[in-house]
Amino acid sequence: MNAHELMLAAAAGAVCLAISAALWAFAQRRAADRRIAELRARIRQLELGAETAQASAEAFDSALLAVEDGHALLASGEESLGVCCEALGLTEADPQFLLNALMRADPDHTRRLRGLIERGEACAFEVKGPAGVVTVEGRAAGALAWLRVSAALGEDQGLPTAPRFAAFLNARQCPAWIAAADGSPVWVNAAWLKTVGVASLDEAAQRGLTFDKGADTVASEAANLGQRREAVRWLSADGRRRAFLIAAQPLEGGGVGVWTDDLTDLEEAREETKRNVEAHDEILNRIDDAVVIFDRAKRVSFHNTPLADLWGLEPAWLTERPTHGEVLDRLRQRRRLPETADYAKWKAAELGRYEQLESAPDDMWSLPDGRTLRVVRQPHPRGGLLILFSDITGELKMKAQYNALIQVQQATLDKLSDAVAVFGSDGRIRLHNESFERFWNITPLQLEAAGDFEGVVELCVHKLHDMGFWRELKGRVADPDPAARMPITGEVQTSDDRMVEYRTRPLPDGATLIAFTDVTDARRLESALADREQALSEAERLKRDFVGNVSYELRTPLTTIIGYSELLEHSGDALPERARGYAASVKTAATQLARSIDDVLDMAQIDADEMALDLSDVNVADLLLETASRWHHEAEPNKISIVLQPATNVGTIRGDRRRLAQVLDHLMENAIGQTPAGGTVTLAARKALGEVQLQVSDTGRGIPFHVQAHIFDRFIGRERGGPGLGLALVKALTELHGGWVALESEPGAGATFTCHLPEEAQTVSQPELGFAR
Repeated sequence: MNAHELMLAAAAGAVCLAISAALWAFAQRRAADRRIAELRARIRQLELGAETAQASAEAFDSALLAVEDGHALLASGEESLGVCCEALGLTEADPQFLLNALMRADPDHTRRLRGLIERGEACAFEVKGPAGVVTVEGRAAGALAWLRVSAALGEDQGLPTAPRFAAFLNARQCPAWIAAADGSPVWVNAAWLKTVGVASLDEAAQRGLTFDKGADTVASEAANLGQRREAVRWLSADGRRRAFLIAAQPLEGGGVGVWTDDLTDLEEAREETKRNVEAHDEILNRIDDAVVIFDRAKRVSFHNTPLADLWGLEPAWLTERPTHGEVLDRLRQRRRLPETADYAKWKAAELGRYEQLESAPDDMWSLPDGRTLRVVRQPHPRGGLLILFSDITGELKMKAQYNALIQVQQATLDKLSDAVAVFGSDGRIRLHNESFERFWNITPLQLEAAGDFEGVVELCVHKLHDMGFWRELKGRVADPDPAARMPITGEVQTSDDRMVEYRTRPLPDGATLIAFTDVTDARRLESALADREQALSEAERLKRDFVGNVSYELRTPLTTIIGYSELLEHSGDALPERARGYAASVKTAATQLARSIDDVLDMAQIDADEMALDLSDVNVADLLLETASRWHHEAEPNKISIVLQPATNVGTIRGDRRRLAQVLDHLMENAIGQTPAGGTVTLAARKALGEVQLQVSDTGRGIPFHVQAHIFDRFIGRERGGPGLGLALVKALTELHGGWVALESEPGAGATFTCHLPEEAQTVSQPELGFAR
């Protein structure tokens, strides 16, 4: 290739290179234009974002500060910065001045800000300034620390921020939360989590737990109705049943604020109060007094059953809750109120008692029907007035009767010769008679001044110095032990040589009666009587000994006389008929005298309580037969018939056979002696009610009524002579067997003596059978 070709080739290459360079430059230009357009769009976007951020910051009255290495720059919110500086009392709106003022306000604030700047720790706090409150929120982003500050001036400075208010709600001990429109919680405090038993709201949602379904319903109703709703719910919390007041309030911007208050103590107190009121009303219904309660509006709020009965008011009308004035008007129409000249004034005074704060004194109403009522008024704790009506007509009557009885008692005591005083359980003297004053030589004024037992003792001790005696009496008066208040009786001697008998008697009302009696003359008389009694006893003993000795001394010659008279009576023709008759008369007289002596000896033995019965089983029929046989010869000369009634069903009796025969002999002797010729003496026995009755009847002239009362007395004279001990001995021997003797007689119609003897003899002593004095 020649040079020309080389040059052409070089020129062509240069042209191609120039064209390529132009094309590349054009492409680069177009790319640069596109980049510039993109950068311009980005710049416009950033400018718009900055303007938006600035506008948003300005819209929310807050300033944004950027802090780097302790230096603060204003990012946005110049006006808000000025307000914050004004709130803290700074004269210049400078970001650095504001940061320095925040750090000087409180050591805790300094610590929080240093933690934000140096370590990027978020913080939030409030600073109180002279003109307002500044709220600070700090966050870290990259190498910068950002502070958002806002100020509240005037009335708004007391409003807490949302975090601060959330912290406040979180510190409440009762659950509180914010619920959505459907009632489900969207924010809860710590008390809510503790009560439900979860660590977070998310855990509660996962487990389907809630504080209370009813509370959620209340929140939903408040959201749907746009009104505050409240309800009291009983729930199980902390292991016990508790009452909570659920209050739901719709919030601005949506949602419902729900908070609770624990009303357990209040509800329990309310229920307890309700039960107490019901119990109180029940008690008022059971008392006899009429009770009515008027409320604050002066209407009947309660009345018991006796109220309607006392005033004759219709229960149905009372249930309509009439006013106090209407009740008074109806009672006045029926003439059941006290008579008054000015009823309007009286009614106004009654209704004016509602204004009184203290209980009024009791009042007495005298009704036209003669009843007397005690009226008690007192303010009711729940407002209004409580009135109690007591019918004291009977009480006043009883009090009058009681006062009359007291007067009669006092008059009776004054008439007694004994000195009597009555002391109450508190030791004070209640009653005394005039004899008490005379006995101790004291006056009524002194007794009234003394008052109690100790004072009375001081008045009486000058006459009776024994303080042990007075202490014993005081124990009987004041000791509450019933055993110590047992009645006592004794005697003491006074300083003037009087013998005084004292007696204490406990009374049913707890009082004690003490009586003093001057028994000096009585004791002297008793001493004289005792001496006489001793002399009479000695004389009685001497008489008994004399009778016994004389009787024994007489028995010996009588035995001789009876023996010789029998010998002469059976001497046959050796004596003439007249002489034998004399001998028979001597024998009869001596025998009768011997029997009388035996009777006297038996009576003396019974009087000395020395007679003992020889008990054995005695056949009653045989006893009667033997008695009839013995007395047949005595009755035959006088033509007296002895009738023996059969005693086959009587059987035996436990007794002394000889003494029972002696009883029948004396009765037969008396019957034959009292029966005229041609009469009849009946001897009978029968069994009845655990006893055997031995009966001797005659058809004689009977016994006069005035003699019957003394027929069994000893030494009553009789027509045939002798000491008259027969019937007295019958009575003594029958009673010695444990029985008794009865007499039935009418003058001219005979007499019947009946000995009532137990089937089993019961030997008893007979001290009352002593010889008459």
